[in-house]
Amino acid sequence: MAITAGGSLNSVPSSQQQTLSTNYLDFTGTTDNTFAQQYLPDLMEKEAEVFGPRTISGFLSQVGAEEPMSSDQVVWSEQSRLHISVKGTIITAGSTNGTFTVTSDIDGNNASSTPAFTLANHGVRVNDIVLISNAGTTSKCKVVDADTAVIQVEPYGATDLSAHTGTLTGATLLVVGSEYGKGVSYYAESDGSTASTSRKANEPTFKSFSNKPIIMKDYYEVSGSDTAKIGWVEVAAEDGTAGYLWYLKAEAETRLRFADYMEMAMIEAEKTHADSAIGNYHGATDTGAGGSGTEGLFKAISTRGNVTSGVTGVNAATDLAEFDAILAEFDNQGAIEENMMFVNRATSLAIDDMLASMNSYGAGGTSYGVFQNSEQMALNLGFSGFRRGSYDFYKSDWRYLNDKATRGGINATAGSSAIRGAIIPAGTSTVYDQMLGKNLKRPFLHVRFRASQTDNRYFKTWVTGSVGAATSALDAMQIHMLTERCLITQGANNFMLMQ
Repeated sequence: MAITAGGSLNSVPSSQQQTLSTNYLDFTGTTDNTFAQQYLPDLMEKEAEVFGPRTISGFLSQVGAEEPMSSDQVVWSEQSRLHISVKGTIITAGSTNGTFTVTSDIDGNNASSTPAFTLANHGVRVNDIVLISNAGTTSKCKVVDADTAVIQVEPYGATDLSAHTGTLTGATLLVVGSEYGKGVSYYAESDGSTASTSRKANEPTFKSFSNKPIIMKDYYEVSGSDTAKIGWVEVAAEDGTAGYLWYLKAEAETRLRFADYMEMAMIEAEKTHADSAIGNYHGATDTGAGGSGTEGLFKAISTRGNVTSGVTGVNAATDLAEFDAILAEFDNQGAIEENMMFVNRATSLAIDDMLASMNSYGAGGTSYGVFQNSEQMALNLGFSGFRRGSYDFYKSDWRYLNDKATRGGINATAGSSAIRGAIIPAGTSTVYDQMLGKNLKRPFLHVRFRASQTDNRYFKTWVTGSVGAATSALDAMQIHMLTERCLITQGANNFMLMQ
């Protein structure tokens, strides 16, 4: 079944930089809404609110916090994994022992990454008991030399590593303990010789990330004459502004649209690429903060988090098998128990159908007759949450992904790159704040806005012109809006973007 939109569908953009007959009642007699006709029409003064709530802001307020900042850059650190596990290549299998060449840490960071992973200082030491695994084969070994990125091991259950076949790259080495002989010093090698100078205690590491705020501006202007001009239509806006003065509606909608922009930018923004020429135009580059742009939610998850594309050609997470794959990935990360899902309509319904199919009567129709669930009852086929394994998921529709005027319209033609939703961990993370000099508990998502005792740029507004309190000779009223903010996505490895 296909749905065909009507030819007169109300899809005219809400605001334009021009005066059109579609925006005003016509006195020329050329359109249907003219007053140059024989009979006076029955004018319905109230403007019809046909789209319901048109704003999409509110998402970040549900899942994050807002905090002031007083710098051009926000820098934070995230703890590394506790246990020592590295990726590498098994070589010289079949020799007197075995060799494992370290190429990266368990998360794929190598010597060229930021922060750099030093291959010669990987944390694996002589006399460590390790597991080496690749392509379905696992060997338990003892480390006999680990001075460089090439680690020499002796298997416990074999003379060499010849059992490892197939793809020898991308193998994993995991330290599970250590074994020393009686009376052997920690600083002595297995053969009794003096330890190399490169041996030392393992130190914890951390990863450092940063983001910068962007400055957003907008304004509304109305001439002094128009502020005193009565309108035919009674207008109202979502913020409660109402009356017969058209500029009230226009100013209110400009303010609401700017509030939406503040959230949409935090979701969609990206930092400029090194080859981008954005900085050559209109003073976009802020050299003090490392270039223009800022890292939004989608970019942070796609870069530092997880992305699921679901079943090919179908919405993401439409069956338990796909959700089980998501759970397995969360197990590899922080294993945060409670997660919030913000999804578009198609994915929401697909999840509802998946949960409904768990009912033994789902295939043959809806069951009734138990617990006073008669055929006369209104049937609820929606689910707001569910538990799978040790994880709780709370599902909510995300208007931003549904509305045709926002991401909903983009998703309709984006194909496999369409954003279906995001899974965001609930709770807080412990981070070290370099400005305050102590550890703080913060939500995984929070907005930082520029503020000081002199100026608060969270959502700054001011009026200029000669209307009301005159500030200039301009025969108009200008309402200016400004914000300076960025989004901090901590622990992005616990997030999932659904495409």
